[in-house]
Amino acid sequence: MRIIALTVAAFVVSGPAAAQSWEEYSYPEYAFSVAFPANPKIETTTYEVAAGRSVPARVYSAHQDKSQFKMTVADLANTGLDEKAVIDHAIETLSQGARVRVNIPARIYQVYGRQLTVEGADGSRSMVAMFDIMGRLYQIEAKGLPGGNEFELTRFQQSLVFERGVTNRSPEEVRAIREACPGLAGVLNAAGNPVQPAGPDDPRCQARR
Repeated sequence: MRIIALTVAAFVVSGPAAAQSWEEYSYPEYAFSVAFPANPKIETTTYEVAAGRSVPARVYSAHQDKSQFKMTVADLANTGLDEKAVIDHAIETLSQGARVRVNIPARIYQVYGRQLTVEGADGSRSMVAMFDIMGRLYQIEAKGLPGGNEFELTRFQQSLVFERGVTNRSPEEVRAIREACPGLAGVLNAAGNPVQPAGPDDPRCQARR
């Protein structure tokens, strides 16, 4: 299971045949893979994790027509910052000069984080997800200008995959999340397995109450 995208309906349109140039790129040193429409540019830069505090980061990015696709991996080692502080600051930064329309939990296999839909003052729309794991912040962002291909924003965000076995929640925490989500009790996926919530505030937790 990849990113829990509860807002896909707002983005997914009929995908054009031109979307066939996409290719998955694997980065085993950071335990993830992601698809880009072109060979991504790789840059070493910095990322602000708290007010006035930046850390080393690596950014993988590509452009296509009116869309920008970016994956950032920021080093959180020795910052002493907990997950909530890092995620909250990232959301605050993304909301500057923009409006956060959706802010919900996200999950990729056993990696938990947050997922946003952001509308810019210039009419742009971004789909963003962020995960604090293995001493790093992983932030994936697909941004499209008006008239761009919104299907590809969803395609990029949902292409992120972490290596199996990687997790940022203990079995006890996963169980607590599931128990806090009675709306999904007894719900099975296409494979016949119980549907796992992305967090206690997963909107689907209210579905059957």
